[in-house]
Amino acid sequence: MSADADREIAAAAGAPPMVEFRGVTKAYGETQVLRGLDLTVPTGQRVALIGRSGSGKTTLLRLLMTIERPDAGVINVDGEPLGWRDVDGRIVWQDSANLRRIRGKIGMVFQHFNLFPHMTVLDNIIEAPVHVLRVDRKVAIERAQNLLSLVGMPEKAQAWPRQLSGGQQQRVAIARALAMEPRIMLFDEITSALDPELVGEVLRVVRQIAKDKGMTMLIVTHEMNFARDVADRVIYMSGGKIVEDGPPEIVLGNPTNPETRSFLRSILER
Repeated sequence: MSADADREIAAAAGAPPMVEFRGVTKAYGETQVLRGLDLTVPTGQRVALIGRSGSGKTTLLRLLMTIERPDAGVINVDGEPLGWRDVDGRIVWQDSANLRRIRGKIGMVFQHFNLFPHMTVLDNIIEAPVHVLRVDRKVAIERAQNLLSLVGMPEKAQAWPRQLSGGQQQRVAIARALAMEPRIMLFDEITSALDPELVGEVLRVVRQIAKDKGMTMLIVTHEMNFARDVADRVIYMSGGKIVEDGPPEIVLGNPTNPETRSFLRSILER
């Protein structure tokens, strides 16, 4: 079943959105990074987040991963509060088994691969499923081998990270995130640390995952052709706010906001 069909069924059933930000604010010192952000992402939707550096894109992902905590506002995942509860009208933050369970629905791939250098590729992928999810080691190995085939590296199971190119390491990082069987995948500028000739191989893997898995995705990227190909929806952010939001053919092809148009021109001129 396609992701579009999944979303239609979920909407018809009144299912909650997979991701919901309500009035989320975040500052680092005097710098306001998110300003009362409201965002709803239905199950199975693939959203590309674009904008200039400092616009709040990566902070949005870090809040979803609970690496950071909002200064105000709340975040829900799959209809459940992400790390908060309402106590007599006050938001109370918690660190509990419930939070860890909800956070387990989210996988993230960062700009830098962060593989364990002292572990083989296979051991990098099975480490969290075995020790966090308590998956049987044999089952975890079988899943890892399937994921290595998905990312085009079935022969690299026993390789060490230092033996891999940057593009290969990033593909292993993607397989490692998928091994936790998340419902949401976050990608933060996953090609920005790669040499230009390696970018294509990583983007092809993400395209394949989007096609095969049908999972909810939030993708921060400066690769506009990639955003056009893989996303159902493109959001342009500026100053911690959503400035433009719509289908790729509109936001990337015929944006209504002057700032979006200026940004896209600057990308094309590089």
